[in-house]
Amino acid sequence: MKKLLMLGGAYSQIPAIKKAREMGYFVIVCDSNNKSPGQKYANQFFNISTTDKESVLKLAKSLNIDGIVCYKADSGASTVAYVAEQLDLPSNPYDSIMILTNKDLFRRFQKDNGFNVPRAIGYQTLDEAKADFHNFNMPVMIKPVDSAGSLGVSKIDTHELLEEKVSYALAFSKVKRFIIEEYIENHGPHVGGDGFSVDGKLVFRCFSNEKFSEGYSNPFLSIIASWPYIMPESIQNKIHAEIDRLLNLLNMKTCAYNFDIRIDENENVYLIEVAPRNGGDWNPNAIKYATGVDLIEYTLKAALGEDCSDLSVVEPEGYWATYVINSKVNGIFKGIKFHSDIKTNIVEYDLFVNPGDKIYELNSAYEKVGIMILNFSTFEEMEEKMENISKLIKLEIESV
Repeated sequence: MKKLLMLGGAYSQIPAIKKAREMGYFVIVCDSNNKSPGQKYANQFFNISTTDKESVLKLAKSLNIDGIVCYKADSGASTVAYVAEQLDLPSNPYDSIMILTNKDLFRRFQKDNGFNVPRAIGYQTLDEAKADFHNFNMPVMIKPVDSAGSLGVSKIDTHELLEEKVSYALAFSKVKRFIIEEYIENHGPHVGGDGFSVDGKLVFRCFSNEKFSEGYSNPFLSIIASWPYIMPESIQNKIHAEIDRLLNLLNMKTCAYNFDIRIDENENVYLIEVAPRNGGDWNPNAIKYATGVDLIEYTLKAALGEDCSDLSVVEPEGYWATYVINSKVNGIFKGIKFHSDIKTNIVEYDLFVNPGDKIYELNSAYEKVGIMILNFSTFEEMEEKMENISKLIKLEIESV
């Protein structure tokens, strides 16, 4: 039986742990949280941080593992590459993973290799940024170079907010570095979705239309994704080609990716992020419904060096969406109500809280109340109902 070391036992990582067990692997989970919910689905559990490279390497050596993977989370991606490189296990180049998971390094790499990239510079101190700020066209984004889930991200159009937002960004950076980059206006929907490479070539992609948490205190969280992607095939092919070129330059191998991409009014492709991991918020689950392709299965096979050569692009059939169930206020969760107009569209959903739990206004990935997948008869039905989803799905909340 092959031994697979899986980094992270968070609630969102349980589908991959369960799938690995179904596939007949001996599953070892490690997590800094000794009460992580995923551990009960594993064969073995170790209370080790997924970002502690040396401790994970020591564990991997002692267990004589056959593969290592971190499903969905950016935080463990570099650990996976580091350990795999040390033990000659299937993975991607460590240096390439570091580029893809560090916004500062990624922007520099893009610029050096002729990709469309907004003016972007990384800084360590506020004074450095102040001295350079006049060179940027407003508005700009300020981001920690190494955070995920939109933590510490701001958009500003005046120098008066610079000090406050730099401080906010640095609070979420482990390496205490931030990046300022010019904002790219979208032409068409923001591009999300997942993809997969085999031997460095992008063989599968399923782009989504993403919508964000406008009207919330953090307006940069993706709360809706829908399929199929609505932009013309010519644009999809252009996006595909840019991702393929990136993966080739980075000498990537066999791996899943989550996309964060913008298209400007001149149809230029901006690869905001190409994260070397599966997407969150049930992206792989929705893609499986839409295409029949199980990206979780391929991710696990890739970690163990198993053959993934049968994978190819499959266009979505039907109209699918995911929705992050969330709250705009703090309070005590009492329950959830579905309007009759949306009940028949719900394929599956899961709540991360129980009645009586305290819930909070959505401000990061940690305040999500639940997630759901929906299916619709027509694109028009999907657009109308997802536009009004907050009126069709209501949380019962007691004030505190």
